[in-house]
Amino acid sequence: MNSDEVRQRWAERSGEYSPTYYAHRGPDETSDDILDLLDAYVGADAAVLELGCSSGRHLAHLHDHGYRDLHGVEINDEAFDVMADAYPDLADAGTFYHDAIESAVEEFEDDRFDAVFSVETLQHIHPDDEEVFGELARVTGDLLVTVENEDRDGDGNDNGDRDSESLDTDDADESESAEAESIEAAARRGVNYVREEFPLYYRNWNRIFTELGFEEVERRPTKRDTLRAFRRRDD
Repeated sequence: MNSDEVRQRWAERSGEYSPTYYAHRGPDETSDDILDLLDAYVGADAAVLELGCSSGRHLAHLHDHGYRDLHGVEINDEAFDVMADAYPDLADAGTFYHDAIESAVEEFEDDRFDAVFSVETLQHIHPDDEEVFGELARVTGDLLVTVENEDRDGDGNDNGDRDSESLDTDDADESESAEAESIEAAARRGVNYVREEFPLYYRNWNRIFTELGFEEVERRPTKRDTLRAFRRRDD
Protein backbone atom coordinates (compact mmCIF):
# COMPACT_ATOMS: atom_id res chain seq x y z
CA MET A 1 0.00 0.00 0.00
CA ASN A 2 1.52 3.33 -1.02
CA SER A 3 1.24 6.62 0.85
CA ASP A 4 -1.59 7.97 -1.32
CA GLU A 5 -3.66 4.86 -0.67
CA VAL A 6 -3.11 5.11 3.08
CA ARG A 7 -4.26 8.73 3.15
CA GLN A 8 -7.28 7.99 0.95
CA ARG A 9 -8.50 5.20 3.20
CA TRP A 10 -8.37 7.42 6.26
CA ALA A 11 -10.05 10.25 4.37
CA GLU A 12 -13.00 7.98 3.59
CA ARG A 13 -13.13 6.09 6.88
CA SER A 14 -16.56 5.36 8.38
CA GLY A 15 -17.68 3.04 11.17
CA GLU A 16 -14.93 1.87 13.53
CA TYR A 17 -12.15 4.47 14.06
CA SER A 18 -14.20 7.10 12.21
CA PRO A 19 -14.91 10.64 13.54
CA THR A 20 -18.35 9.51 14.74
CA TYR A 21 -16.78 6.54 16.54
CA TYR A 22 -14.37 8.78 18.47
CA ALA A 23 -16.99 11.43 19.25
CA HIS A 24 -19.14 8.72 20.79
CA ARG A 25 -16.24 7.58 22.98
CA GLY A 26 -15.50 11.12 24.14
CA PRO A 27 -12.50 12.35 26.18
CA ASP A 28 -10.56 9.65 28.02
CA GLU A 29 -7.50 9.06 30.19
CA THR A 30 -5.25 10.13 27.33
CA SER A 31 -7.13 13.44 27.18
CA ASP A 32 -6.36 13.91 30.87
CA ASP A 33 -2.68 13.05 30.35
CA ILE A 34 -2.35 15.58 27.54
CA LEU A 35 -4.06 18.25 29.64
CA ASP A 36 -1.69 17.54 32.56
CA LEU A 37 1.37 17.86 30.33
CA LEU A 38 0.21 21.07 28.69
CA ASP A 39 -0.67 22.58 32.07
CA ALA A 40 2.78 21.66 33.38
CA TYR A 41 4.90 22.86 30.46
CA VAL A 42 3.10 25.52 28.40
CA GLY A 43 -0.13 26.66 30.08
CA ALA A 44 -3.59 27.56 28.83
CA ASP A 45 -2.41 30.52 26.75
CA ALA A 46 -0.42 28.20 24.48
CA ALA A 47 -1.08 27.76 20.77
CA VAL A 48 -1.80 24.03 20.47
CA LEU A 49 -1.98 21.82 17.38
CA GLU A 50 -3.37 18.28 17.29
CA LEU A 51 -2.32 16.05 14.40
CA GLY A 52 -5.19 13.88 13.20
CA CYS A 53 -7.72 15.54 15.48
CA SER A 54 -10.73 13.59 14.11
CA SER A 55 -13.92 15.04 15.62
CA GLY A 56 -11.96 16.74 18.40
CA ARG A 57 -12.46 14.84 21.63
CA HIS A 58 -8.97 15.66 23.00
CA LEU A 59 -9.11 19.28 21.89
CA ALA A 60 -12.61 19.62 23.38
CA HIS A 61 -11.20 18.48 26.71
CA LEU A 62 -8.54 21.20 26.50
CA HIS A 63 -11.18 23.76 25.57
CA ASP A 64 -13.27 22.76 28.58
CA HIS A 65 -10.23 23.52 30.75
CA GLY A 66 -9.52 27.00 29.47
CA TYR A 67 -7.44 26.49 26.33
CA ARG A 68 -8.58 28.73 23.48
CA ASP A 69 -5.81 28.87 20.85
CA LEU A 70 -6.57 25.41 19.51
CA HIS A 71 -5.84 23.99 16.06
CA GLY A 72 -6.33 20.62 14.42
CA VAL A 73 -5.39 18.86 11.19
CA GLU A 74 -7.73 16.14 9.91
CA ILE A 75 -7.96 14.40 6.52
CA ASN A 76 -11.52 13.09 6.90
CA ASP A 77 -13.95 15.91 6.09
CA GLU A 78 -16.78 14.14 7.96
CA ALA A 79 -14.92 15.01 11.15
CA PHE A 80 -15.88 18.67 11.00
CA ASP A 81 -19.61 18.00 10.72
CA VAL A 82 -19.39 15.56 13.62
CA MET A 83 -17.40 18.11 15.64
CA ALA A 84 -20.00 20.81 15.04
CA ASP A 85 -22.64 18.50 16.47
CA ALA A 86 -20.69 16.86 19.31
CA TYR A 87 -18.41 19.75 20.36
CA PRO A 88 -19.98 22.99 19.04
CA ASP A 89 -17.97 25.27 21.35
CA LEU A 90 -14.72 23.77 20.07
CA ALA A 91 -15.89 23.96 16.46
CA ASP A 92 -16.59 27.68 16.90
CA ALA A 93 -13.43 28.50 18.81
CA GLY A 94 -10.80 26.39 17.06
CA THR A 95 -8.96 26.62 13.74
CA PHE A 96 -9.05 23.48 11.65
CA TYR A 97 -7.31 22.31 8.50
CA HIS A 98 -8.89 19.72 6.22
CA ASP A 99 -5.72 18.22 4.80
CA ALA A 100 -3.15 15.49 5.15
CA ILE A 101 -0.62 16.18 7.90
CA GLU A 102 2.21 15.96 5.38
CA SER A 103 0.71 18.83 3.37
CA ALA A 104 -0.66 20.99 6.18
CA VAL A 105 2.51 21.36 8.24
CA GLU A 106 4.52 22.62 5.27
CA GLU A 107 2.43 25.80 5.36
CA PHE A 108 3.16 26.66 9.01
CA GLU A 109 5.90 29.05 10.09
CA ASP A 110 8.81 27.93 12.24
CA ASP A 111 7.84 27.55 15.91
CA ARG A 112 4.22 28.29 14.98
CA PHE A 113 2.78 26.28 17.88
CA ASP A 114 3.83 26.18 21.52
CA ALA A 115 2.66 22.56 21.73
CA VAL A 116 1.96 19.86 19.13
CA PHE A 117 0.50 16.46 19.97
CA SER A 118 -0.66 13.27 18.28
CA VAL A 119 -2.67 10.30 19.52
CA GLU A 120 -2.34 7.09 17.49
CA THR A 121 -1.78 9.12 14.32
CA LEU A 122 1.93 9.31 13.50
CA GLN A 123 2.05 5.51 13.64
CA HIS A 124 0.07 5.48 10.38
CA ILE A 125 2.44 7.76 8.45
CA HIS A 126 3.80 5.86 5.44
CA PRO A 127 7.60 5.35 5.33
CA ASP A 128 7.74 7.40 2.13
CA ASP A 129 6.48 10.41 4.11
CA GLU A 130 8.79 10.25 7.13
CA GLU A 131 10.31 13.62 6.28
CA VAL A 132 7.17 15.06 7.89
CA PHE A 133 8.70 14.35 11.31
CA GLY A 134 11.31 17.02 10.60
CA GLU A 135 8.53 19.42 9.66
CA LEU A 136 6.78 18.70 12.96
CA ALA A 137 9.99 19.50 14.82
CA ARG A 138 10.29 22.74 12.86
CA VAL A 139 6.80 24.05 13.72
CA THR A 140 6.95 23.05 17.42
CA GLY A 141 8.16 25.90 19.59
CA ASP A 142 8.35 24.06 22.90
CA LEU A 143 6.43 20.86 23.69
CA LEU A 144 5.84 17.83 21.46
CA VAL A 145 3.73 14.94 22.75
CA THR A 146 3.35 11.55 21.07
CA VAL A 147 0.93 8.84 22.17
CA GLU A 148 1.79 6.08 19.72
CA ASN A 149 2.67 2.43 19.26
CA GLU A 150 6.41 1.78 19.11
CA ASP A 151 9.07 -0.57 17.80
CA ARG A 152 11.23 -3.03 19.74
CA ASP A 153 14.88 -2.69 18.87
CA GLY A 154 16.48 -3.48 22.19
CA ASP A 155 17.41 0.07 23.15
CA GLY A 156 15.32 0.14 26.33
CA ASN A 157 12.93 2.77 25.01
CA ASP A 158 10.11 0.49 23.89
CA ASN A 159 6.59 -0.04 25.14
CA GLY A 160 5.80 -3.49 26.45
CA ASP A 161 2.11 -2.82 27.05
CA ARG A 162 0.54 -2.82 23.59
CA ASP A 163 -3.17 -3.50 23.54
CA SER A 164 -3.90 -6.13 20.89
CA GLU A 165 -7.44 -4.79 20.55
CA SER A 166 -6.05 -2.12 18.21
CA LEU A 167 -4.46 -4.72 15.92
CA ASP A 168 -5.89 -7.32 13.60
CA THR A 169 -6.07 -10.97 14.60
CA ASP A 170 -7.52 -13.59 12.24
CA ASP A 171 -8.82 -15.92 14.88
CA ALA A 172 -10.73 -14.51 17.83
CA ASP A 173 -10.29 -17.77 19.74
CA GLU A 174 -6.50 -17.97 19.59
CA SER A 175 -4.70 -18.01 22.92
CA GLU A 176 -3.37 -14.85 24.53
CA SER A 177 0.18 -16.10 24.27
CA ALA A 178 -0.12 -16.80 20.56
CA GLU A 179 -1.70 -13.39 20.02
CA ALA A 180 1.08 -11.66 21.92
CA GLU A 181 3.65 -13.56 19.89
CA SER A 182 1.96 -12.40 16.70
CA ILE A 183 2.07 -8.78 17.83
CA GLU A 184 5.74 -9.06 18.75
CA ALA A 185 6.53 -10.57 15.35
CA ALA A 186 4.72 -7.69 13.65
CA ALA A 187 6.69 -5.19 15.71
CA ARG A 188 9.94 -6.80 14.64
CA ARG A 189 8.82 -6.53 11.00
CA GLY A 190 8.00 -2.88 11.63
CA VAL A 191 4.40 -2.98 10.39
CA ASN A 192 1.04 -4.52 11.19
CA TYR A 193 -2.48 -3.94 9.86
CA VAL A 194 -5.45 -2.63 11.81
CA ARG A 195 -8.44 -4.77 10.92
CA GLU A 196 -6.50 -5.95 7.84
CA GLU A 197 -6.94 -2.48 6.30
CA PHE A 198 -4.68 0.21 7.70
CA PRO A 199 -0.91 -0.15 8.08
CA LEU A 200 0.50 0.64 11.50
CA TYR A 201 4.25 1.30 11.45
CA TYR A 202 6.29 0.67 14.60
CA ARG A 203 8.92 3.33 15.18
CA ASN A 204 11.23 4.50 17.94
CA TRP A 205 9.74 7.91 18.71
CA ASN A 206 12.41 8.71 21.27
CA ARG A 207 15.16 8.32 18.72
CA ILE A 208 13.28 10.18 15.97
CA PHE A 209 12.61 13.33 17.96
CA THR A 210 15.79 13.47 20.02
CA GLU A 211 17.71 13.35 16.75
CA LEU A 212 15.58 16.32 15.62
CA GLY A 213 16.63 18.55 18.49
CA PHE A 214 14.30 17.59 21.33
CA GLU A 215 14.85 16.16 24.80
CA GLU A 216 12.47 13.61 26.25
CA VAL A 217 11.15 14.93 29.56
CA GLU A 218 8.42 12.40 30.35
CA ARG A 219 7.50 8.84 29.39
CA ARG A 220 4.31 7.10 30.52
CA PRO A 221 3.23 3.61 29.45
CA THR A 222 -0.49 3.59 28.68
CA LYS A 223 -2.93 0.75 28.18
CA ARG A 224 -2.48 0.84 24.42
CA ASP A 225 0.63 2.88 23.65
CA THR A 226 3.48 4.90 25.13
CA LEU A 227 3.08 8.59 25.89
CA ARG A 228 6.25 10.62 25.41
CA ALA A 229 6.74 14.33 26.01
CA PHE A 230 9.63 16.18 24.35
CA ARG A 231 10.89 19.72 24.78
CA ARG A 232 13.11 21.60 22.39
CA ARG A 233 16.77 21.66 23.44
CA ASP A 234 18.51 25.01 23.76
CA ASP A 235 21.72 23.84 22.08
